[in-house]
Amino acid sequence: MKNTVFMNARLIDPEKGETNKGWLLLRNGKIADTGTGNPPTVDTAHLVNCEGHCLAPGIIDIGVKVCEPGERHKESYQSAGLAAVAGGITTMAIRPDTLPAIDTPETLEFVMRRASEASLTNVLPMAALTKGREGKEMTEVKLLMDVGASAFTDCDHVVANPRVLLRALAYAKSCESLVIGHPQESVFSSGTAATSGKFASLKGLPSVSTIAERIGLERDLALVEHTGAKYHVDQLTTHNALPALRRAKENGSDITAGVSIHHLTLNELDVADYRTFFKVKPPLRSESDRIAVVNALRDGLIDIISSMHTPQDEESKRLPFAEAASGAVALETLLPAVLRLYHSSALDLPCLFKALSHNPANRLGLNAGCLRRGMDGDLILFDPDYPFILDRQTLISKCKNTPFDGEKLQGKVLGTWIAGKRKFPLN
Repeated sequence: MKNTVFMNARLIDPEKGETNKGWLLLRNGKIADTGTGNPPTVDTAHLVNCEGHCLAPGIIDIGVKVCEPGERHKESYQSAGLAAVAGGITTMAIRPDTLPAIDTPETLEFVMRRASEASLTNVLPMAALTKGREGKEMTEVKLLMDVGASAFTDCDHVVANPRVLLRALAYAKSCESLVIGHPQESVFSSGTAATSGKFASLKGLPSVSTIAERIGLERDLALVEHTGAKYHVDQLTTHNALPALRRAKENGSDITAGVSIHHLTLNELDVADYRTFFKVKPPLRSESDRIAVVNALRDGLIDIISSMHTPQDEESKRLPFAEAASGAVALETLLPAVLRLYHSSALDLPCLFKALSHNPANRLGLNAGCLRRGMDGDLILFDPDYPFILDRQTLISKCKNTPFDGEKLQGKVLGTWIAGKRKFPLN
């Protein structure tokens, strides 16, 4: 493999919390060195002139839904991989909420084979925590880990029976596997489409109080503290839940928390005239909740930003709001959407990439996520200021259900490298 020297770069180092002008050297697919000033002279090196644009660790996205098996017409490993590298995502940790669920070694082997054959980006499959994601009987955790499961989750199917969840967490602890939970009280949140409040009442939408998230989180944290399991909250979206998270971290629980790009950059008022592309799960929150979550991310209380990429076809979205399917595609819009926080001076680039790359890599045990010597050469080159108006029809994802259609955004991926090989653009 040829050496690659990136010169005239604006290096974004989330580990050090720094942004510096300089160069980076890749050798044999790994970061060999970085520095300021003139780049080194390296024999047989391929030179990449970054022209002052940002060079950062590739995005590691936890919680991507690829619809194989069962719904390949919504998203395949080929289309998701193409969309991911176009969006600067070098690793996707994929959800098991497929048809059927990824809950057996055979299904997991199929997924890993398809991903290896068709995806341009790295794929880390997660497996279901309980069989069929029904919350009744846990899956064969150890066997699934041996095949390659990176974590275990029932996604938005909350394990309502605390006895089942306790057993699963205890077994996961014995195997040192990561469990990912969706903090919602299932009875409160069932059949709802919006967050309780004046807006939901005026629109006549079935709504759920934010207390459902707090109750769900408090229960899960008590079980995590009891078992000592490794636990990641997929999405925290309300200020009510943040004190419980802070207490758990201060008490030494092995817990991290994430938030989706939609809850970071949108609020309940964006639903406006029942626009179903804005229907996500959990529902969009108030502006005060959004600001609280942004502050928690800046303070390090919330660790990870994810796309929660959920493709839905036109038939499932072109319905009355309460009946429409939840979810939005976000592989290609994750970076420009999160750069809204940079351009509004809410968060700086090292902070954003700590949540997009460094912290996810640490949580999943990957040799990536920063610009340290010896790290995998998973990198993205991007222009954070490039302006454009998003046209959903230009998205690579098979489904086009993005809430950012027609929005003015900034940020363009100029190149994506995985293990030192350029994956986007390919020409």
